[in-house]
Amino acid sequence: MPGPRAAPAIGPTLLPGYGTAATPAKRTGKYLRTRCRPTAFRATAGRPGRDLCRPGGTPVILGPVRHNPSTVVVLAGQPGEQVLAAVGRSLNVVLVRPEERSPGAGSAAGGIEAAAGALRRAAGVSAPYVLVAADPLNAVADAWRDMWAIGSAPGGSDEFELRAAEALAAWRSSQFELPDYYLVLAPDAPADGAAPAADFYLGPLRSVRPNRVAVAAGREPAAQAAAVLAELGTLRHGRWWPSLEEIFRAARGFYPGALAESPAAGRATLLS
Repeated sequence: MPGPRAAPAIGPTLLPGYGTAATPAKRTGKYLRTRCRPTAFRATAGRPGRDLCRPGGTPVILGPVRHNPSTVVVLAGQPGEQVLAAVGRSLNVVLVRPEERSPGAGSAAGGIEAAAGALRRAAGVSAPYVLVAADPLNAVADAWRDMWAIGSAPGGSDEFELRAAEALAAWRSSQFELPDYYLVLAPDAPADGAAPAADFYLGPLRSVRPNRVAVAAGREPAAQAAAVLAELGTLRHGRWWPSLEEIFRAARGFYPGALAESPAAGRATLLS
């Protein structure tokens, strides 16, 4: 009497080995497929192979990938030394600080270079979470906030365009890529009915990818550190970032005062 039939062998697929990656990194979208072959599974037992391409053979492109298994998070805002020290003591978090700038580096260019270097070092760290205390878009965020400040001098948009051009040049030359998430450190949760302040991260950046910008609010350093660690454990999966050009286009057409009405209402033009 013949023995039981063995299960048909399934050929290799294009999907990544998720079981080998750190758990937080699975939510970031870094391992999404960027191309496919006509048949991802071999035909077995008379069954046709499964086609993971769209009809007509067009590849399904889900987004760019990052190859390190860690979840890289930029801590935006003004974190104090107490907050950074407390977060850095967590066993699941590796804190990456920017290196000191060279004496001849300019303020904006040197800031981009230092933050880009920190992100590159973070990309080589193997840990559940890598928290970076620097951002190449920091000067852009400051210029965008100042542009909307009450009583700001004329020409504020010129400063924003200058900083945006500097960051865009560094991004195009592959000096840095955006992190998996931005975690914005806020002094405290805004009061109900209070007008939101102009914030590049919580405004235009969050409008293009809401799931990739989170907020950690707290009044005291201990509360802020606890909020940071709590938010790291609740980061949601979402689509990868668009190009930096698209992000800056959104910033040019984003009106911060409309955030009190609805998130979609903020997408107005600066001339309206």
